Amino acid sequence: QVQLVESGGGLVQAGGSLRLSCAASGSIFRINAMGWYRQAPGKQRELVASITKFGDPNYVDSVKGRFTIFRDNAKNTVYLQMDSLKPEDTAVYYCKMMGWGYWGQGTQVTVSS
Repeated sequence: QVQLVESGGGLVQAGGSLRLSCAASGSIFRINAMGWYRQAPGKQRELVASITKFGDPNYVDSVKGRFTIFRDNAKNTVYLQMDSLKPEDTAVYYCKMMGWGYWGQGTQVTVSS
């Protein structure tokens, strides 16, 4: 059983920054890709960024150049650094162990204009 616990969400003004963290239990973290998803009210959950077990990142076009995903395998933690935030980034953000059905509980990010 793997548990994923997100933290770091909050309220920020447009143009501001937040860093989300997702701490994973279990030893399989370092051999799995991880992803950050988000779901805004009335919209489908979308993959925002992912990172392979080797540390190679991928981003959805809407966040390229603004968000950075990185991981610390020694701490079993994946991060999402979010800069130049926009109101349309407002959503609940979830981390997921890719290829498995493990999700975190979600953390709310609200960007005010």
